[in-house]
Amino acid sequence: MKTIQIPYYKGTMDLHVSEQNLKAVITAKMHEFTRTKGEGELVEEALANPIGTKRLSELAVGKKRVTLVTSDHTRAVPSKLTLPILLREIRKGNPEAEITILIGTGLHRAPTEEEQRRMFGDTIVDHETIVSNDAFDPEQFTNICTLPSGADFYVNKLAAECDLLLAEGFIEPHFFAGFSGGRKSILPGICSKETVNENHSYRAIASPYAATGVLKGNPIHEDMVYAARKVNTAFILNVALDGEKKVVAAFAGDLEAAHEAGVEFIRSQSQCRAVTGDIVVTSNGGYPLDQNLYQSPKAVSTAEVCAGEDGVIIMCCSCCDGMGGTHFERLITLGTPEEIDAYLSKIPPKETIAEQWCPQIYSRILRKHTVIVVTTFLDHEMVRRANMIPASSLDEALKMAYERKGSDAGVVVLPDGVSVMVVKEE
Repeated sequence: MKTIQIPYYKGTMDLHVSEQNLKAVITAKMHEFTRTKGEGELVEEALANPIGTKRLSELAVGKKRVTLVTSDHTRAVPSKLTLPILLREIRKGNPEAEITILIGTGLHRAPTEEEQRRMFGDTIVDHETIVSNDAFDPEQFTNICTLPSGADFYVNKLAAECDLLLAEGFIEPHFFAGFSGGRKSILPGICSKETVNENHSYRAIASPYAATGVLKGNPIHEDMVYAARKVNTAFILNVALDGEKKVVAAFAGDLEAAHEAGVEFIRSQSQCRAVTGDIVVTSNGGYPLDQNLYQSPKAVSTAEVCAGEDGVIIMCCSCCDGMGGTHFERLITLGTPEEIDAYLSKIPPKETIAEQWCPQIYSRILRKHTVIVVTTFLDHEMVRRANMIPASSLDEALKMAYERKGSDAGVVVLPDGVSVMVVKEE
């Protein structure tokens, strides 16, 4: 019997699989990456050697109002480490700069003060100006232009009206934007609900190019880059994280050039050959990524690549913060997967409902696969209403899967489904 630890909430949950059933355990090379320098040293080195731009301290000279976009509580950006370094670099070039840290919430709620202290540390919360983007407050936004997709681009005024705009984030495979990081700090990070919704429309999500690891031809990515350029995003710092969410590489500089360098590193560390199984077990990477069911399609869509014909997918996701947004909850419990997709497909891009993209992706997967959700926080009745099967442990879920696929079913395990990019061989 093999015991495999699967990320869950702030720890792990054990999965027990017999050797004869286990076909593969697929992990990103990143998890075994040997760091030769300290985390802070990697960040400092990236800032000292920016890709495609001057140093941030040089860009800050003469810039009075500086806006620094960071991520919210649903992301694993190590801001407690990176923000102090970025702030020092800005003030090295301009000690008098008026710096605003703008939290890119997208459509999420604002982080609480307690969450901010966990993310940024007490010193920054107590001494810096911090503002959370509120996508639902029209007073925060100004209209910039029309994006390539035809969407109206409304961005936070703190970004549009500053003298220097920069962003920090981290890069990982993303289930419809190709990869996270870079331009994503701007769109969806600091945009209005109208802009975010239309960028994530049914039509955009349905594109064959809106997929993990795909940037070329991806309409969602193209809108994001266009938007970030239109507000003159002058500098980014993006990091790569290992399985313990420690920095193993850092990339700084031009919005596209630095992001592309980071993407190539992530691709080299995360791309794996798909192995087909009757049962696929995965997780959404543990806290903070597994806070709610709304975030979980990221790993489920990765598992889908490995799931055989009508294979069973087991998702380990704490859902400690519940279902997620109210729109997601309403749409994912609207009816059968077929009924949900039929409803969403009739919604025009400019009338896109917030969070509809996750029910859309789930409805696609659920039409082919049984999904078992392992959670000890979320009400199991809510899981059932979402067309999924609840379980309280991985062993309980695996037993259910064997009952559906047979005792000799082959099991493929992706312990951290958001960190790997599985590719089928042609």
